[in-house]
Order: sequence, then C-alpha cells, then structure tokens
Amino acid sequence: QLQLVESGGGSVQAGGSLSLSCTASGRTLVDYAMGWFRQAPGKEREFVATISRAGTSTMYADSVKGRFTIARDNRKDTVSLQMNKMTPDDTGVYYCAATSSMYFKPGDFDSWGQGTQVTVSS
Repeated sequence: QLQLVESGGGSVQAGGSLSLSCTASGRTLVDYAMGWFRQAPGKEREFVATISRAGTSTMYADSVKGRFTIARDNRKDTVSLQMNKMTPDDTGVYYCAATSSMYFKPGDFDSWGQGTQVTVSS
C-alpha cells in the first residue's frame, strides 16, 4: 500500500550536482527507515545511503561518503539525496526504498519506487 515515486534524475557533467526526491503516498513515512540504492548498467543493485525514522542517523556507501547527503522531511513524506562532485561511476538507475524494521540492514528494505535515471558524463 505504501507507494514511492522518485524524481529529479537527469544528465550532468562530471563534477556537477543533482538532487533526487522520493515522495510517499498511501502511508506516512514516520514509521519507515528510508534508503537510496542504485543499479549501474550490467551491475547488481547496490546500497547508497540510509536514514533512520527520525532522521537522526545516516549511513553511506564508501563510494559516496562525503559527496552525497540523504535527508528526510516527515512532514512532507519525502526523502532526498543530494549528490555532489559526481563522477561517471555514479551513473545508474536510483531507487528509493523503505523498511518498517526497527533494526535493519541494507537488505531489509522491502518497499521500492520505480527508479529514476542518473547519467554522469566525463
């Protein structure tokens, strides 16, 4: 019943920035930890970042740490991913995901958006 929709994808030059948004419907996000994942062409989907229910704790993949920032606004039922200093390795389809688990790992996310394409050219 929880529905997630990503937006903000597009094309950017290496070194540039993009901001992705994920909006929920059907349920509020206050009871869900949220995450961003991505899938590059020919690769498996990988963890990018997670944020706890209240937004007080975040985790990042080593490849994006210091460049990407995950945030949430529970009043608006949204979660965002600010991506800076982007490289071609950041290219892929980015997915927003949710989990109701109190304690979770990246593999525990079970509600997914449709994805949004991000392309970084050199």
